[in-house]
Amino acid sequence: MIKEFRLPDLGEGLTESEILSWKVAVGDTVALNQVIAEVETAKAVVELPSPFAGVITALHEKAGTVVEVGKPIVSFEVEGDDGGPAAGGPAQAETAKREPNLVGYGAVVESSGRPARRARTFASPVAEPATAPARADAAPAAEPAKAPAAGRVGTATPAERPRSTPPVRKLAKDLGVELTEVAGTGAGGLITRDDVRNFVGGGDLPAAARALAGAGTGTGAPGERETRTPIKGVRKLTAAAMVSSAFTAPHATEFLTIDVTPTMELLARLKASRAFEGLKLTPLTLVAKALLIALRRQPSLNSRWEEASQEIVQFNYVNLGIAAATPRGLTVPNIKDADRMSLTELSTAITALTETARSGKTSPAELSGGTISITNIGVFGIDAGTPILNPGEAAILAMGAVRRMPWEYKDEVALRQVMTLSLSFDHRLVDGEQGSRFLADIGAILADPGMVLAMV
Repeated sequence: MIKEFRLPDLGEGLTESEILSWKVAVGDTVALNQVIAEVETAKAVVELPSPFAGVITALHEKAGTVVEVGKPIVSFEVEGDDGGPAAGGPAQAETAKREPNLVGYGAVVESSGRPARRARTFASPVAEPATAPARADAAPAAEPAKAPAAGRVGTATPAERPRSTPPVRKLAKDLGVELTEVAGTGAGGLITRDDVRNFVGGGDLPAAARALAGAGTGTGAPGERETRTPIKGVRKLTAAAMVSSAFTAPHATEFLTIDVTPTMELLARLKASRAFEGLKLTPLTLVAKALLIALRRQPSLNSRWEEASQEIVQFNYVNLGIAAATPRGLTVPNIKDADRMSLTELSTAITALTETARSGKTSPAELSGGTISITNIGVFGIDAGTPILNPGEAAILAMGAVRRMPWEYKDEVALRQVMTLSLSFDHRLVDGEQGSRFLADIGAILADPGMVLAMV
């Protein structure tokens, strides 16, 4: 029988997602939970698993299309009624054993091993019309087809999916480049952005494509005076969130410049210690730990203003957001229960969080539920700024660059390592005194890490 799969809500109330690429084609036999598409929500790039085991009979949307939640995107032919979802929801029937996945539940594959997939090219699949007969070009599940399905472009030849990251695949899609034709120069044959740009530069592609390839390197096609990019995905969500935050919460920002030489010396000792061997310790790690300690004395900075219920929600846990600049734009994934972590655990969590964010694999759950955030503008050589609150949070701390500069030290002028901290807070929730004491506590810890003993 034919099962229609509708795009589910992949995160808290998201209304649409963009289909970045299809991993299957009409006529393919797929297993339950096999990745069938890569979609970009307003929060993250998500691999969409199949809720059914069966044969793909139709792809209703092309790659690059923004689809509303609840709209059909793919149809399957499955054996019998497995009680699976038609729109990503839990099944109503219990006629077959089921397994959970990201989009709901589906029947367990009864056959041993993974079902064979139809040989196919990696050209962008042609969307099947929603009104076309569902079985028009479906191959029997038990007998793989020997020729490409109707409507497919090119000759079907078995091929392994090229190794690349989501941002690279997005760039290739924008340029109309088939990654199967690009030689990867990265580790293990990984295809990089430069590989795609070099391929475009040496290929016979339109000038507009070559211009887009050079957009990230400051080059463009001669004569082109402007470039237009659709506002969608992370950029669209970030813009809406920042406007809402800036015009909803009354921001106040305070600055504190401190001598962090003792903290930098402590950082050097920790890196040399066997207890921290193999860990990626940075100034951000110690600033984050200082913030978590200071938060115990000023809990009002770990709260949220709820307009609908007219309540102030005080969090008794800390989900620490770390602002991360990624190829898709600014994201703020958070570390759950960061206040319960040791310094080694916090270091490991920050490293994993930033690496995941830069690879474009941050899940919607990791981007939700933050209670307070840090942004490290110092990595860009910036000393201070006025950060905008992450929506739903009471405070955000910006740490500036650590610079060697003349500073008063023991009644003399000496070269010291100095940093400026910038704290923005929601003045509905945090009074000036509370914000000032919180910032002063963080500064005291960084200026003299031994102060922790007096604070805990």
